[in-house]
Amino acid sequence: MSDLLSVRGLKAGFLAGGRVLTAVDGVSFTVAPGETFALLGESGCGKSATALALLRLLPDAGRILAGEVWLEGEEVLGLPESAMRDRRGSAAAMIFQEPATSLNPVLTVGRQIGESLARHRGLQGEAARQEALALLAAVGIADPARRLEEYPFQLSGGMKQRVMIAIALAGEPRLLIADEPTTALDVTIQAQILDLLAKLQTERAMGMLLITHDLGVVARSAHRVGVMYAGEIVEMADRQSFFGCPRHPYTQKLFAALPDLGQRGGQLATIPGQVPGLAAMPAGCRFAPRCPVAMDRCREQSPDWTELARGHRVRCHWVAGQVESVAAEAALSVADATPAVSPTVPALSGGGQTRAAPLLQVSDLKVHFPIRKGLLKRTVGHVKAVDGVSLELQRGRTLALVGESGCGKTTAGKALLRLLPATGSVQLEGKELLPLSIGELKPLRRRMQMVFQDPFASLNPRLTVGEILEEGVRALQVGTPGQERRQALEALLASVGLPPEALGRYPHEFSGGQRQRIAIARALAVQPELLICDEPTSALDVSVQAQILNLLRQLQDSLGLAYLFITHNFAVVEYLAHEVAVMYLGRIVEQGPVAQVLERPCHPYTRALLSAVPEPRLEGQREMIRLPGETPSPARPPAGCHFHPRCAQAMDVCRQAYPPLSHPESGVQVRCHLYPPE
Repeated sequence: MSDLLSVRGLKAGFLAGGRVLTAVDGVSFTVAPGETFALLGESGCGKSATALALLRLLPDAGRILAGEVWLEGEEVLGLPESAMRDRRGSAAAMIFQEPATSLNPVLTVGRQIGESLARHRGLQGEAARQEALALLAAVGIADPARRLEEYPFQLSGGMKQRVMIAIALAGEPRLLIADEPTTALDVTIQAQILDLLAKLQTERAMGMLLITHDLGVVARSAHRVGVMYAGEIVEMADRQSFFGCPRHPYTQKLFAALPDLGQRGGQLATIPGQVPGLAAMPAGCRFAPRCPVAMDRCREQSPDWTELARGHRVRCHWVAGQVESVAAEAALSVADATPAVSPTVPALSGGGQTRAAPLLQVSDLKVHFPIRKGLLKRTVGHVKAVDGVSLELQRGRTLALVGESGCGKTTAGKALLRLLPATGSVQLEGKELLPLSIGELKPLRRRMQMVFQDPFASLNPRLTVGEILEEGVRALQVGTPGQERRQALEALLASVGLPPEALGRYPHEFSGGQRQRIAIARALAVQPELLICDEPTSALDVSVQAQILNLLRQLQDSLGLAYLFITHNFAVVEYLAHEVAVMYLGRIVEQGPVAQVLERPCHPYTRALLSAVPEPRLEGQREMIRLPGETPSPARPPAGCHFHPRCAQAMDVCRQAYPPLSHPESGVQVRCHLYPPE
């Protein structure tokens, strides 16, 4: 079968300071009809630049320097722009990484789909409307007639992504380029998008170029995999070979950085340093400065391809040497060449504190936002974002709060810190917080801090790191001013793995992982006892995520910190948390020790969430439980059990009464009529 896409020696770069910096350097691969080829790697490796170069969509500073791109037997890099516009959307289409910024906010969904239908298929008027309705139905959007008239801001994240897919499919492309199509989506929405893409690919025999940094997505969707690092593909294999025996040191480090329950109490493997900038590409092998098995030859000479098996190739001097030396074949794991984690690393702290008095005790916490309408803005209802949450957290332990977007996790975290008005009871070591005035609350602020989801948005870009750290210290009058305070801040930066000179730099000068370390340092500067971490590792590469998780675990061990960890990443929950609470529509539906809840989930919603998590290992793939419909609005929650409209096991009683608290096994609490109370 002839290839749908053939990329040969593609080189692309960006103009900066009077010279062109190479971002994609000699990339070659093919995609056959009906095949999914995944480009995998960390941020900054050149994956998205490769995709944009294929469609000649690089920004003004972008330059295609060399290579050939053959699409359906036609070389497209040499086509005039007018001819290339005909190929985009019909021969090949792209789903961009962030639908919220890719969709036009001032045009309706129908108008945006209609533009593609008119351009590539000549459809106008009623014919275009009917085809747009069919496309929205094909991507799984309920009530498509209503959605056609809506604007992007009226749609959820998952629905925006589906609209992006519908626009991409409007021209009936034979090749679909999907750039991080599930990044930062909930596991249930992610699973729906991946299933949808697989279904459409089968129906239309499309080829797909999937760009991702998520090994679980690759395991679930790809037929072949190319691992990209610093503008080059360093390993290429079919899915079975790739997951069965990854060979490049970089690939092995990515797998080793994945958190799971078996690594609790130990450190995750990390990759020192970061992907080199375009202006500082090392000579020889580009991974050599971060590689644990690099040799002198690696720093001087770029490696050639080594064929390990049919379809499995690696660019690595060390692997090539191991292949040549059969006697050393058994030493082919990077783990053997990497210093082992010290056996003295302490286990997760707090193992014997389950019966201690709680540091934080929350009872019946509610956050209801009023809905006001009319000229007089009368209250006509409430959005019940948090509706009766109760939980406990001991010193030195981690409670994970998980659930889909919109279930109230972040709202609950902010309400605990009095950043949002709430009712109920929030006690910090027995002291009630909600009735306190601002003045009475201020001395307690230093005991409770928050690490926000997006460090770039939460760090003031006009302040240096030193000023950011000192701001809270001054406000809460921690320590003494002068040289002693500066030394304390330098020690604080050292504790999160940053050099003292970082104090004089600005947030934009740091990588995403480094900015998250700064955000953690800011929270720690006032010496808190409780940290509320709101998705601190979402959208981070797996290697940077491992660094942050190692840091949080070390800080908990040394300082006895308690964490309320808000996340939708169950791998992080498995590694870091002691207890887990599952939220749905403002209420906790299941809570208990991590091992029990994740290994033997009781609530149907918990089982559905876990089944939707893509496993980064082929043998761990679970059968997915598909949830029908969408999460109901917290302004109009269903009667009875809030989950019953999406539950396959719903009974009549589920539609009539909210389930009472039951204990199906020791230590586990669940609200479900399948488990009657004792």
